[in-house]
Amino acid sequence: ESRMTKEATYLLADLDKDTVDFQDNYDGKEKEPVVLPAQFPNLLVNGGGGIAVGMATNIPPHNLGEVIDATLALIDDPLISEEALCDIVPGPDFPTGALIMGRSGSRKALLTGRGSVIIRSKTDIEQAKNGREAIIISEIPYQVNKAAMITKIAELVREKKIEGISDLRDESDRNGIRVVIEIKRDASADVVLNQLYRFSQLQSSFAVNMLALNGGRPELMNLRKVLECFIAFREEVIVRRTKHELGKARDRAHVLVGLALAVANIDEVIRLIRTSPDPATARQRLLDKAWPQQDMGPLIDLIADRRTRRGNEEGTIYLSDEQARSILNLPLHRLTGLGRDEIGNEAKGLAEKIAEYLDILRSRTRILGIIKAELGEVKEKFAVPRRSHFVDGGVDMDDEDLIEVEDMVVTVTHGGYVKRTPLSTYRTQNRGGKGRSGMSMKDEDFIVRVFSATTHTEILFFSSAGMVYKEKVWRLPVGGPTSRGKALVNIFPLAADERIESVMPLPDSEEAAEHLDVMFATRSGNVRRNRLADFTRVNRAGKIAMKLDEGDGIVSVQLCSEKDDVLLTTALGQAIRFEVTDVRVFAGRDSTGVRGIRLAEGDEVISMGILRHMDVTSEEARAYLKHAAAMRRAATGEEEEISDDEEEAVAEAALSAERIAELGAAEEFIFTVADDGMGKRSSAYDYRVTGRGGKGLVAQNIWGRDKKGGPVKKVAQSFPVGDGDEVMLVTDGGQLIRTPVDQIRIAGRSTAGVWVLRTGDGERVVSAARLVDDGEGGMDKPEG
Repeated sequence: ESRMTKEATYLLADLDKDTVDFQDNYDGKEKEPVVLPAQFPNLLVNGGGGIAVGMATNIPPHNLGEVIDATLALIDDPLISEEALCDIVPGPDFPTGALIMGRSGSRKALLTGRGSVIIRSKTDIEQAKNGREAIIISEIPYQVNKAAMITKIAELVREKKIEGISDLRDESDRNGIRVVIEIKRDASADVVLNQLYRFSQLQSSFAVNMLALNGGRPELMNLRKVLECFIAFREEVIVRRTKHELGKARDRAHVLVGLALAVANIDEVIRLIRTSPDPATARQRLLDKAWPQQDMGPLIDLIADRRTRRGNEEGTIYLSDEQARSILNLPLHRLTGLGRDEIGNEAKGLAEKIAEYLDILRSRTRILGIIKAELGEVKEKFAVPRRSHFVDGGVDMDDEDLIEVEDMVVTVTHGGYVKRTPLSTYRTQNRGGKGRSGMSMKDEDFIVRVFSATTHTEILFFSSAGMVYKEKVWRLPVGGPTSRGKALVNIFPLAADERIESVMPLPDSEEAAEHLDVMFATRSGNVRRNRLADFTRVNRAGKIAMKLDEGDGIVSVQLCSEKDDVLLTTALGQAIRFEVTDVRVFAGRDSTGVRGIRLAEGDEVISMGILRHMDVTSEEARAYLKHAAAMRRAATGEEEEISDDEEEAVAEAALSAERIAELGAAEEFIFTVADDGMGKRSSAYDYRVTGRGGKGLVAQNIWGRDKKGGPVKKVAQSFPVGDGDEVMLVTDGGQLIRTPVDQIRIAGRSTAGVWVLRTGDGERVVSAARLVDDGEGGMDKPEG
């Protein structure tokens, strides 16, 4: 059994007045209403959920007062906009309270019928008696079981998915919910709370699907459609109720007309009855006689009953069977003067009611007025303030919002391991040092990629299969300099024979990303250019980035603009520089690109750099390089190695002081290092711009040949650097060194350079990264 609330009575009001249709119940023994004649929009106020064959519905509850206000507004102004209705009903109102994060999800659901509402527990951070912080939970999301939520939090603590919780207890009582989570002294309550939002039911989402039966057909409705259907339904209910009341009033008035006629002609009625041998004869004699209607004419006309028969003489009528039976059953006391007055007064009252009912049925305005009055009554009695309050902003709040922006070094190994390490862990050393102990490697593994980024930087991971995956730095595993990290196969859904070949940090600024393209370079010398927008939306399953020929692989993927140049460097010391605009923008991602450099046999591209394009002739470049070398020689007294082709007799351009200053301000330097640890800086002016697809120029002297006729060493890495930058070199033995760029000598393009890192026997440099000075003494964005 159950007892209805007072509110429920307004769902059943007028159920006995033919306001809705009835149907057989499950066994056919009883009748049940097809729908309740609800006086308020219960579909929105109470919500509902269910699953049927091929469809489902999930409608959240809303605030009664807000829904009624919106209904009244729609009645008053049928052309009111959907946005205005959403301002009145901003979203769901859950009986458990809690917080609704943002308004966009709720608004979308109200406008379209579908959306997702993020519900977050109401919490406070208090100071416990022991001096520790404590998270106090006072309201939980709708449809969340408190006991199950507490059990889940305890499991997360045991599994160490959430750290920093020292105690968890339930102090709830009849006054409300109170769950206390004590925080460890060295933990941040804000970070723990944010982790609880993500991993536990402290935050949940309500998937709104406002599917309802409209005329027996399923229909996805928005707020306006639901209210319109409710108003139309209430109009039908009021019309049916009024017709029912009108019918009852007419039936009673019809009987009263007969009684009034009998009282007015009481002597004749008594004579007919007394002279009749039996009741049937008396009834028939009453039916056969034409009675004068007297002053009952207006009421008879108002009733307009089809059972009323007019007499042959004007102003007379015949009684109906119901009237005759009523007269025969008339108590004697009704024949008194008082009784006659009661009959007359009742007849007049019924006449007024009938006129009222007829007026209602003729006027939609009156019907809508009744709907408004009844809605106002419900609101006055039962409306309560909103329980679930909106929190603007922070809809997609993640751990990132509570994680400090920190410089990190991201390391990727040949074996497919990745980690991030705070940049402050690596102390700066002078050029030529032995380095410090880095990541401990297995014999078959070594570091292939290292770069700096912030904890909030998004990184694109490009795989050997031509796929791209995206992850943020703070989501990568944290490890010290000697730790190996976490396998990439445990982070991304990589196939058995798929591995990460290249990584690319994305710019933190959306404005910067609007004017940038993505440039691909492969080992075989192909390049391809795409819009950055092609890769901004990458789910955890990844997406196709580039089509690769068999045996080819992605070497580098970098951001560029149409004002940049591309610099490709090969393992055998060749380099080519061409304008970005030499590579057309590809509309799709399923292509191999175009040729960037023509490779010699046994050679492959090992790096790609992006340089600012500068309009400078070969003569101007040579003259500037000679001038700059002389200035450095005068400042340091050291002779510089120069490229072989610089010694050739060429016609030099005469440069003005203004042109020298202009070229100096725009000058970039290329850091190139061989796998034996020898490297140098060379001016970007030493790399002249040519068309793509050529063989290129000498980028570094990798002197000598081995006994088989091959080079004794190869170029390990090459990329642009700035004066305030630092470079980090990593060997296959796990050694690292971080050196300021200004300690590395500037030399000609085709020279060998100086020792940057002295490698051990059999040890080779496998990766190098540029650490960029952010202007405040820290290292920021990565390159290389």
